[in-house]
Amino acid sequence: MTENTQQGRILVIDDEAQITRVLRAALTAQGYQVRTANDPEEGLQLYREWTPDLVITDLMMPTMTGVDVCRAIRLIAATPVIVLSVRDHERSKIEALDAGADDYVTKPFNIQELLARVRAHLRRAPERTTQAIEVGDFVVDSPAHLVTVLGNAIRLTPKEFDLLLFLARNPGKVMTHRVLLTSVWGADAAHQPEYLRVFVGQLRKKLEAETGKQYIQTEPWVGYRFVPEGLEAGARD
Repeated sequence: MTENTQQGRILVIDDEAQITRVLRAALTAQGYQVRTANDPEEGLQLYREWTPDLVITDLMMPTMTGVDVCRAIRLIAATPVIVLSVRDHERSKIEALDAGADDYVTKPFNIQELLARVRAHLRRAPERTTQAIEVGDFVVDSPAHLVTVLGNAIRLTPKEFDLLLFLARNPGKVMTHRVLLTSVWGADAAHQPEYLRVFVGQLRKKLEAETGKQYIQTEPWVGYRFVPEGLEAGARD
């Protein structure tokens, strides 16, 4: 196994199938593990499930832009993001970098130059953590897809787990409805708050049934706050 394979997991998001094929071939030849998506929503779902070390995304795609992808990733992680674009306008570069992109490469690009940038960003990137999150009463083990509260295992659906994992990474902070919907369900769900109400309700019931404590506070008209130490019954809203 090469060094690249050990520490280089790369996700490529581009609606042009030819681009994803070329990049997959070039990156795989260098020993990286590569996954591709031709749809940004699919790409973000892959990101949440696979936790790559670096993301390469196109700027202009039909349903979401590379800027949207950057913003969604930056809500939960500091993974390096390289944006590809046919646009060489200064404003496009600034917008992408302000959204959290680490690099901006104009199409058509030299593949060797892109590979050099990939190597540079991976050298600077923090190591991917596989450790469980321990916060308050909770242990959230992402690799094992396991949650324990006060030492008791809680059975959660995949989306309930994703929602709790995001909240556990942001304890004590008010997470707006839009941020939660975009991060857990994707940009298409940003205006469908019923998703959030249903899953927060399900998550609360499971956590409170096990402990009698309340961990998710409602911030009226804004969003939710995760309190990992829990509140006494009746103190939530």
